[in-house]
Amino acid sequence: MKLFVRDLTVIDASYLDSCRGFVGESYQVDIVLEGKLNADAMLLDFSLVKKQIKGIIDAEVDHKLLVPLRALNCYVEKQEQRTQVDFKLKDNSYIQLKCPHQAYCLLDTYQITIKAIEDYLNQVILKQLPDNINGLEVTLHPEKINTPYYHYTHGLKKHSGNCQRIAHGHRSKIDVFINDIYAPDLVESWARRWKDIYLLSQEDKIDVSALSFTPKDKTIDYVAGAYHAQQGYFELLISASRIEILPQETTVEELANFIHQQIKIQQGANNQITVYAYEGIGKGAIAE
Repeated sequence: MKLFVRDLTVIDASYLDSCRGFVGESYQVDIVLEGKLNADAMLLDFSLVKKQIKGIIDAEVDHKLLVPLRALNCYVEKQEQRTQVDFKLKDNSYIQLKCPHQAYCLLDTYQITIKAIEDYLNQVILKQLPDNINGLEVTLHPEKINTPYYHYTHGLKKHSGNCQRIAHGHRSKIDVFINDIYAPDLVESWARRWKDIYLLSQEDKIDVSALSFTPKDKTIDYVAGAYHAQQGYFELLISASRIEILPQETTVEELANFIHQQIKIQQGANNQITVYAYEGIGKGAIAE
């Protein structure tokens, strides 16, 4: 007997890629359970499926940075309070982080792929299910988006939940309307501008010399960011070419405002401008 749940939850996370750097992603999650009926004539109560399995997924991968432990260009050092990750990119620049342990999901793989994430979740979830469940299939799939979109990575130090982690991300669409008419050129422009971008608030920018770790390379123009949050102290170093520094926090509300303001400067105050900025799948903010 099998039991299925489609769109059980959404994973918003980022992963490290040797070409793209940080890649923010949003995955919809489907599951199929297989096993024998229990004493209640069920495989597993749907309320437990939604609560227990979603809870495991949230704890293991959601709002984390997914790190390929076996990659030859990846060095990971787990210290007492925090874990440091040094990741060399194909352009010879580095992404370096030093964050609380729970900010990462360390995967035993050479490269972060959908299959690698699925295999990991299959393994960790099945161990925590009742004995009558002997099979599990986790399927991840990105949202189908027919218009341009971007991948961004950020952290929200003031957030009380897991959004405070300095390197989590989203795959997000954007809609722009000028005088109630969809503006495809502007949508395409912002999708290009924020392709695989890291977004940092100006107040979180620090001098590279203030980092608690030593940069692996000093020949490239780098930007450093750091902040204290409830989960601990987060630090980040990234090439200046892969980051945009914003004058405000990087909440989706402020991202919508920022895009709106930039378009207003370009289009003129006499035009009615509406921006729908998404944060992952099915949620976001409107600035108008």
